[in-house]
Amino acid sequence: MRLLRFTDNGRPRLGLLQDDGIVILDALSAKYPTMLSIVSGGAEALKSIEELASNSKPTFDLKEVRLLAPIEQPGKYLAIGMNYKKHVEESARGGVAAPANQMWFNKQTTCLAGPYDAIDPGVTERLDYEAELGVVIGKTAKSVSAEQAKNHVFGYFVANDVSARDWQFHSPTFTIGKSFDTHGPIGPWIVTADELPDPHSLRLRCYVNGELRQDSNTGQMIYNIWAQIAYLSTAFTLQPGDLIATGTPEGVGAAMVPPKLLTRGDVVKCEIEKIGVIENTVS
Repeated sequence: MRLLRFTDNGRPRLGLLQDDGIVILDALSAKYPTMLSIVSGGAEALKSIEELASNSKPTFDLKEVRLLAPIEQPGKYLAIGMNYKKHVEESARGGVAAPANQMWFNKQTTCLAGPYDAIDPGVTERLDYEAELGVVIGKTAKSVSAEQAKNHVFGYFVANDVSARDWQFHSPTFTIGKSFDTHGPIGPWIVTADELPDPHSLRLRCYVNGELRQDSNTGQMIYNIWAQIAYLSTAFTLQPGDLIATGTPEGVGAAMVPPKLLTRGDVVKCEIEKIGVIENTVS
C-alpha cells in the first residue's frame, strides 16, 4: 500500500494511492484519524484500509491535490551520518573523520515538510542536499536483534536530509544544522513494508536542476536498516511512528570540488525506485 496525507480546502486528509487516484480514508476516521494512529494500528489498521479500498473508488486525482508529509509530527526523527563508504571517503577529504561507531543525530520533527514543499534556507549560507531512504517504525522496539528488526518496520519513504553545513558544525551533535524549518521534506507517501521485502536493493538518486548528483543503491549501506534498528533500540525505545533516515551516498554538494551548494531557485529531486520521487525548490 501507498498511504499518504493531502490537503483538501486547507484540511488535512488521509488517503490510499490507487493507480493515479486517491481513495479517501474518512470512513475509518473514528478509529484511525491520523497516519500515526494507522501506523500504531499495524496489521489490523491495514486490513481495514484494504477492505475499504476493495469497495471504494478514487475520489481525488493525485495531480490535483497538494501532498503533505505522510505522517504528522512523530516522536523522533533520527538520522545516521556517514553510512555509505564513498560518502565517508568524500567527507574525509573535507576533513571529517570516519566514525568508529554508528553516528546518529536528531532532526527535530518541526523540520518536516511535504514532498513538494519549498525549502527555506533560513540563515544558512551553506545549504546542501542528502537523498536518503526513510523508515517508519511500526512496532515498539527495545533491545531487538538485527534478526528481529524487520518485524518492527511499518514502511518506507523518500527523504531529503537538507543540511545547513555551516550551522551543522556549531555543535558536535549536528542537530541544529539538520533541523531548520522545512529542512525535512519526506514522502511522497509511505510504502508499507510488505511491498518492499528487500529495502537493501533500491536505486537512489538525487538531481539538482536536472543534473545527476547522487546515484547509488541502498545495498551500499555500511550498516543496514536492521543493524541500525538493533543499535538504536539497545540504547532507547523506538516507538510506532518514529522515523529513521538511513544515510546518504556520495555526491553531496559540500564535498564537490569546487563545492556545489544550493542557492535560491534550485530544484532538488530525490528519487528511490519502487517508492517514488520528492521534489523541492529552494525558496
